[in-house]
Amino acid sequence: MAEILFEHKEEDTDFKTQIKVWKVKIDEHYPEGIKYSLVVIDKNSMKRVLGFDNHYGKGHHFHVFNREFKYNFVDQWQVISDFEEMFDKIKRRLLK
Repeated sequence: MAEILFEHKEEDTDFKTQIKVWKVKIDEHYPEGIKYSLVVIDKNSMKRVLGFDNHYGKGHHFHVFNREFKYNFVDQWQVISDFEEMFDKIKRRLLK
């Protein structure tokens, strides 16, 4: 059974952000015992701007707009930090 370790939702005039991190049973799909989903949605277009996740069958990866990249997972706190840092950079470009 999954246990929520961290959950945060935030919304401003331009973006909706949702962060969820669960402790799960260690297995071949979740060798660290951590599952996560971090996403930013542009409220104007309702499209994903940024997303980090490790859903079943895909492993650690992130999305920037429509592109997908492999992610080097360290721990749940680092993924949150990396997500926030990348979103800050994207937001500065989008809101110019």
